[in-house]
Amino acid sequence: MTVADLTRPIEILLIEDDPADSRLTREALKENCAMTNLHAVANGFEALAWLRRQGRYRDAPRPDIILLDLNMPRKDGRQTLAEIKWDGDLRPIPVVVFTSSSAEEDIHQAYGLSANCYVIKPASLEEFLQVVKSVLEFWFSVAQLPTE
Repeated sequence: MTVADLTRPIEILLIEDDPADSRLTREALKENCAMTNLHAVANGFEALAWLRRQGRYRDAPRPDIILLDLNMPRKDGRQTLAEIKWDGDLRPIPVVVFTSSSAEEDIHQAYGLSANCYVIKPASLEEFLQVVKSVLEFWFSVAQLPTE
């Protein structure tokens, strides 16, 4: 699937506990990627309920891509990533770890848990907007993804 092939908006699940980063991501998408639907949840428990369409998320769309923060309360990004990648139905969804941590241990652990990509959140607004745009351009213009 590429952006040119899309007949519907890209469904993005943002798993992020920081409201400011959620807002920035939403702004980056609004500014750069008109064909997106951003859905945000604040922790791993909500994310897994969304992905498995449980409870109040029973009608949730299946995301085309997941943007995952590592450091969250309750169920952190590492635990969430592990559950996503251990679930045969969820495993094909690309997971981009999108976090402020540049620790080598976190990077190795994320890839060890089968993250598809590890991106460090930039500090400046302009760079943040550009990185979000670049990530989506790669996944939906360059990479070839399986259809559902």
